[in-house]
Amino acid sequence: MKDLFRRIANRISNWTGTAAVFLGAVLIIIVWATTGPLFHFSDTWQLVINTGTTIITFLMVFLIQNTQNRDGKAVQLKLDELIHATKGARTSFVGLEDFSDEDIGELDHEFKALVQNPSSTRSIAKLHAKINDEHARRAILKHKSNPVQRIFHHDDITKPMPPLSR
Repeated sequence: MKDLFRRIANRISNWTGTAAVFLGAVLIIIVWATTGPLFHFSDTWQLVINTGTTIITFLMVFLIQNTQNRDGKAVQLKLDELIHATKGARTSFVGLEDFSDEDIGELDHEFKALVQNPSSTRSIAKLHAKINDEHARRAILKHKSNPVQRIFHHDDITKPMPPLSR
């Protein structure tokens, strides 16, 4: 069922994003507007466009959200793979999309401060410590929640980030 919905959502999202569909929607609105005098701009005439657009909008929200969620996750997985494959990359940045909004905001603020003052090793050290603390916290929660992972799951998420080279 999920696969069928995914395929349908993807096809409809791709189709509705075309110029032809946009022009068709504009044509429908033009036809509706020009028929106003014919129907004396009645409540029924207005109800037709309101109901139609409301139903289409309601359904499209779910289709677009499904497509965006899948595309966003695919991009994150690709970025995570690039981080893992790049020698010297800080693997602790994998999974930053799961941080809270406050943590991401703080990291963003710290990165902006780094751009303005690249020699600020104190900011970099603070950033590394925050990321390491968050990864360690998540590793503990992950291993507490699944006893099998405590035995068989081996990864480097609790390893501290390497010291900065000058």
